[in-house]
Amino acid sequence: MQLIKKWNQMSLVKRIIIGLAVGIILALAIPDVAAPVAIFGSLFVNALKGVAPILVFFLVISAIAQHKHGNKTNMKRIIGLYLLGTFLAGLTAVAASFLFPVHLTLTAGVENLTPPGGVTEVLKTLLMNIVDNPVKALFNANYIGILAWAVLLGLALQKAPDTTKTVFNNISDALSQVVRWVIGFAPLGIMGLVFSTIAESGASALLGYGSLILVLLGAMLFVALVVNPLIVFVNIRQNPYPLVFKCLKDSGITAFFTRSSAANIPVNMSLCDELGLDKDTYSVSIPLGATINMAGAAVTITVMTLAAVNTYGLSVDFGTAVLLSIVAAVSACGTSGVAGGSLLLIPLACSLFGIPNDVAMQVVGVGFIVGVIQDSAETALNSSTDVLLTATAEFAEWRKEGKNITYWRKKKVQTN
Repeated sequence: MQLIKKWNQMSLVKRIIIGLAVGIILALAIPDVAAPVAIFGSLFVNALKGVAPILVFFLVISAIAQHKHGNKTNMKRIIGLYLLGTFLAGLTAVAASFLFPVHLTLTAGVENLTPPGGVTEVLKTLLMNIVDNPVKALFNANYIGILAWAVLLGLALQKAPDTTKTVFNNISDALSQVVRWVIGFAPLGIMGLVFSTIAESGASALLGYGSLILVLLGAMLFVALVVNPLIVFVNIRQNPYPLVFKCLKDSGITAFFTRSSAANIPVNMSLCDELGLDKDTYSVSIPLGATINMAGAAVTITVMTLAAVNTYGLSVDFGTAVLLSIVAAVSACGTSGVAGGSLLLIPLACSLFGIPNDVAMQVVGVGFIVGVIQDSAETALNSSTDVLLTATAEFAEWRKEGKNITYWRKKKVQTN
């Protein structure tokens, strides 16, 4: 009991680091004997994915239904920051690809996958997801559809009796508690996930693509540690790094191992609550961010496409490459919040340069080989940026109102 008490008194991040270390040791020392621990990773990810859709649905209904007319929300600013951040990430990837050009050793293509035929098809799919059947949207974790129906139901319930609104509020609070229970098992989940990754993939398959991995990770790190802090600083005019590091630590670590922005939605909502952000805003912006805020995806699409261009022996001017970053940003908004979702958009981007689809699908095959690192880093950047930009928009509003925007570091902010 004393050990359990001490364990529970430790911060979640420290417990996750311990789980990470144990998973690595087991995978390297006794992979066959410790194989059953992999189940903890699957259970953790599936639990997060299971609770996330219904959490978002009821949370948004409750927030919209109880929203008072005249109360400010920061959704316009947040969406603007999402789009700006994704575009700048693509631009960063263009610069990285020009400074450190990569040539690929192409492998066999990926079968039974059908990439979208163009940006129009991506946007059409996005629009069709908005009007998806609500039950089907919940079943398939279609967050753009879940958000659309939750907003409509929330608006319809604004004139409902207070007792009805209280029921929805109580359900959303209960689901939030379930999320906290699930997140409490993160150390075991991370242990299982890292064990599976090392035991199944190892490092040998990645050695042949070292330069590609370095460019991908370098561009993502530059976005996380330079581009995003600049966006935050311009908005709040304070040292951005405490907030940046907190988001990377509390959101990025779990996202790195779950490799799913959708699965990380409950973690991000819990972090937003800890930061004292407005529930009416983050209950919408976080699931929306898991759909359209894809800085890491823009980096992946741009770097992989320009690597294909170099391998195919094409010469591309910087202006065309910038156009690619715009296409990558738009396409990334249609990326599903699941592992490997950005890779299927590579053929679309390759088509800008006349690269045949069979070659593009070979590049997708390379993407799946390096995905154990690329997709993990991409998801960590995507998901942590959702919280970062949501907080940035709200802190910018606090600055205008004369509030102390560093107060959240000491304890949760109470706002009326």
